[in-house]
Amino acid sequence: MSLADREAMRSYYDELGDAEWSRLEDSPRGRVSFEVHRRFLSRFIESGSRVLEIGAGPGRFPLELAALGATVAVTDFSPVQLELNRAHVGQSDEERAVESRELLDVCDTSRYLDGEFDAVVAFGGPLSYAFEGADEAFAGLVRITRPGGPVVASVMSLLGSWRYFLAGAMEDMTRAGADANDKMLETGDLRHFGTRHVCQMYRSRDVAALVTRNGGHLLAMSASNWASLEEVAVLEELERDRERWESFLEHEIAACSEPGALDGGTHLLFAASSPT
Repeated sequence: MSLADREAMRSYYDELGDAEWSRLEDSPRGRVSFEVHRRFLSRFIESGSRVLEIGAGPGRFPLELAALGATVAVTDFSPVQLELNRAHVGQSDEERAVESRELLDVCDTSRYLDGEFDAVVAFGGPLSYAFEGADEAFAGLVRITRPGGPVVASVMSLLGSWRYFLAGAMEDMTRAGADANDKMLETGDLRHFGTRHVCQMYRSRDVAALVTRNGGHLLAMSASNWASLEEVAVLEELERDRERWESFLEHEIAACSEPGALDGGTHLLFAASSPT
């Protein structure tokens, strides 16, 4: 990805502003996705861990990491998102767990020492913006994680996103042509559509290959959603009954980890360990 393209992505997230904070709370789908992420994270982060968070955005997951007993080096490649992080987290008790805030591009973690962190978290899909540099970027995350420590990340999911955003994809295909749609489905590269927000989308097998060829060991994967992608009215009804909602969440989170459902959400979550 060219420097100009990366600057365009930085500008996109600068302009997105606080919408990045609200996207995980303004719909049942978002709230389920947040719970899937939160519980997935809790499986791999131990109390007392020193964690580097890449693409921290306005601060949803620094709060969760603090609640798990970790200390967090917060980073993002958008200065606006970094300041929003300070605003959202800085007034909370969890701010005590934040050791620093820095601008950082996932494609360049050279400032950090080998094994400097107990864990690295890259939720929100920062690796999806590395494009051709994804291998080098992921290898960098493995390098700076202590031997045997986890890298917990997410990428945009090709098949689940195509299904969920089908109407928009068809509009893009009409504008860009059927050939662009075919190339997007073949490669997962949204640059074929020429839209402003572009990213590299992945199948679960692509994630497994990325981890393996860059020295990691795949620990777990999960879709961000499965049953909760649609049926908003049904989800809202379930959510009004706490007992039924908790039961639904348990079933949904279990379903998201099933091999047949991994590619069915808008994001793919995964955890990988660095070499021991």
